[in-house]
Amino acid sequence: MSSKDLSIIIVDDLQFSRIVVKTALKKAGYSGVRMADCATEALKMIETQPADVVLADWMMPEMDGLELTQHIRQADEEKGTYTAIILFTAHDGVEYLVKAFDHGVDDYLCKPPNPQELAARVNAAARVAALQNDLLETSRQLQVTIQNLEKMALIDETTGAGNQTFLMKNLKAHLQEASARRGGVCLALVELRELDNISNEHGGQVVTEILVSQHRRLRRAVRPTDIVAKLDNNLFGIIMHHTQTKDYKTSAVERILTMIDNRDYKTSVGNLSIHGCIGVHYYRGDQAIISADEMIKQAGSKLDQARGDTSLSIAY
Repeated sequence: MSSKDLSIIIVDDLQFSRIVVKTALKKAGYSGVRMADCATEALKMIETQPADVVLADWMMPEMDGLELTQHIRQADEEKGTYTAIILFTAHDGVEYLVKAFDHGVDDYLCKPPNPQELAARVNAAARVAALQNDLLETSRQLQVTIQNLEKMALIDETTGAGNQTFLMKNLKAHLQEASARRGGVCLALVELRELDNISNEHGGQVVTEILVSQHRRLRRAVRPTDIVAKLDNNLFGIIMHHTQTKDYKTSAVERILTMIDNRDYKTSVGNLSIHGCIGVHYYRGDQAIISADEMIKQAGSKLDQARGDTSLSIAY
């Protein structure tokens, strides 16, 4: 960052001191210099336009330089930024230096500052601020990347539905909730009967088109709060949570089957008639809690029944 790009704020209750420092900085090539006659005004300036470097007098009425430093550090923490702070003081001695650094000050200059030393210290402080802000930005970008990867790890790329990890995570949570509050959880495993034959005859692209449509149909067939996930190439799972077990209706599952069976699937090779089969297991919260794996095993057993009997579309 060049000196012309730096944003600097001088904070001193004495106008003469402010002007002396500003003049020295301007001679050194720093043009973005603002002045505040108290710490409160400086904080307002920073809120309006962040500063790279703040030069503040230690001793000021109402709020001294150390208190100002604490306020700036708090604001930096909230915004995810870093502001370099240099304190001016008439105090001399190691104990004052230690106290200043303990409060988060970056540098310390005795009054009156030497103009050349002042310019050099400001330049060094600006480099520190730039480095810290670069690290903070890198950390932010890394956090966003991690969040995106975590999200991707829960999503099926083909359909945009949740994947098996997503379903298991939600199923565990819903089972615990139902057990604690005596609600109920319905797990429906849904499969398309003709998908293997379609894959052999028309290929993977047509299968993908069907699965994307399948996800949309399932999503429309259930409530907004219900969970729809793709567990395998030809297997979707649906979690329906009920706050009271009396709210569970088999008609909700029948509506899912109707959404699959009653309308052809439009594909690049034409409209295809496809039929579904569904295995259902219902957990009541007044029963001993079961694991998500056991819930899937029970629903899978019912799906095997429905799959093996073409006259049985839904097995409960």
